Amino acid sequence: MPDPSGRRCRMRGLEVITAILATVLAMTWLARRLRWNEPVLLVAGGCLIGLTPGFRTLVLPPPVVLLLFLPPLLYWESLTTSLREIRTNLRGIVLLATGLVLATAAAVAGVGHALGLSWPLAFVLGAVVAPTDAIAVQTVARLLPRRIQTVLRAESLINDGTALALYAVVVGVAVQGQAVTWSGTAARFLLAYAGGMAIGAACAAAVVALRRRLRDRVLESALAVLTPFATYLPAQVLGVSGVLAVVTCGLILSQAGPRVTSAGARVQITGFWEVSTFILNSALFVLVGIQTPAIVSAIGSASLGHAVVTALLVGGVVIATRLLWLYSVPYLLRAVDRRPVQRTLRSGARERFPVAWSGVRGAVSLAAALGVPATTAAGRPLAGHGLVVFTAVAVILVTLVVQGTTMPAVIRWAGLRGDPDETSEERRAHRQIVNAALEVLPDYADRLHAPPETTDAIGSELRQYAAEDAGPPDTGPGVRTGLELRRALIGVKRSALIRLRDQRIIDDIVLRRLQAVLDSEEIRIELALRAFTGRPPSPPADDTADARGRVARE
Repeated sequence: MPDPSGRRCRMRGLEVITAILATVLAMTWLARRLRWNEPVLLVAGGCLIGLTPGFRTLVLPPPVVLLLFLPPLLYWESLTTSLREIRTNLRGIVLLATGLVLATAAAVAGVGHALGLSWPLAFVLGAVVAPTDAIAVQTVARLLPRRIQTVLRAESLINDGTALALYAVVVGVAVQGQAVTWSGTAARFLLAYAGGMAIGAACAAAVVALRRRLRDRVLESALAVLTPFATYLPAQVLGVSGVLAVVTCGLILSQAGPRVTSAGARVQITGFWEVSTFILNSALFVLVGIQTPAIVSAIGSASLGHAVVTALLVGGVVIATRLLWLYSVPYLLRAVDRRPVQRTLRSGARERFPVAWSGVRGAVSLAAALGVPATTAAGRPLAGHGLVVFTAVAVILVTLVVQGTTMPAVIRWAGLRGDPDETSEERRAHRQIVNAALEVLPDYADRLHAPPETTDAIGSELRQYAAEDAGPPDTGPGVRTGLELRRALIGVKRSALIRLRDQRIIDDIVLRRLQAVLDSEEIRIELALRAFTGRPPSPPADDTADARGRVARE
């Protein structure tokens, strides 16, 4: 006989998943329609769910974030960041990801202790709210130039490792009464960093070796899904930084991947990660909102006023510490390091402000706060545990609302624009790859026994395409018009293909096979059109929806 409790548990899980996904879609659509801050609306939607009776007791286990959400999100972020920019700005990134984290933790600990927390638990709170969140930062800083975006993303990828290593030390002191020594703490940090990077490099080497032998697109995609988890898990088992392991693996594969991954698998993998990371990222903000009502109610009305004051003061200290750091440490370094290469990287006070204002907290802080044990090793309640959790959630909300919603205005005030070098690099690269194709065209034509007229036509198109791309985007109407004509004809082909299937002249298997060919051709043309316009092209005039409507009318 089926177990009713097991069935209720499965239904409960399905209800939670459905509610979260529906909230993600609704709040994201609303935010983009109204041009509001997406994370703020996602958290607000989660709060509405958390207020309903069926979800008030929902608890997010910290391992869910640290083992299910964090690895794929960090992996995709590291795959899509710029290793060149990281190398160029390495010193600033390291200072932000280590020095600023430790300074923030110390400042928050001082405030927490002054407000009644013991020193160990005050440092736990500091470690919890010290790291910025990679996904939240990317969400609020997407309008910044490439170099600043890379610095912020790299900082948020690395500072998780610093904060979690500090977190492990101070939680051991607060819960188990472990003694702290400078040498032991430094050794633990070094082991966490070096061990995590070593495991990440080893996993990347294994993935590259496997990809060289795989010739199946599905298996390549499955390997891509497995990689972040297979990298994070051994690092966690060995007690080193799983965050740094995943980031190191992703950065290495961002360089080696184009050489060992097939084009078809790459398109498939990219599509998968774009959708899955969007869902995971948005779901995390919804989960933060769901947890908020329960955390607030756990404080109790008698202590709520003190908790609110503590949370607001800690949030202010977190923001102020980052501002103070970015307007003091860089100037001290300038006085010491006057090398010409460093002078080219300097920025003015106004241009630096968006970086100082981008310290948004997120899922890692929530998971770390929820992971603080409620009792000590002796079984006694850990005094101040609820205040730590409440303050962490409040700091996340404060940074999202205060910094996230004002970031577009801050960017406009700072006078920052898009990166002009990125466009010129893209055009330069395009000309060079076209020239490389022209150089080998005669040899390849001989190998394939191509007719002379075909070779001449392809060569003429390549030369015209390279010349037109070198000029302003509005030049070259011939090639651009030809591409748009080809794309429009794809819509006609697709509608005819659907009509053949509907008339039972061809089978669904044949339709899917030919539809895949048309889709591949359309992707290629859209990428070519993007090179002219610098933005995604408009939808084809005769798309599948129009084709279906016309077929129905016919």
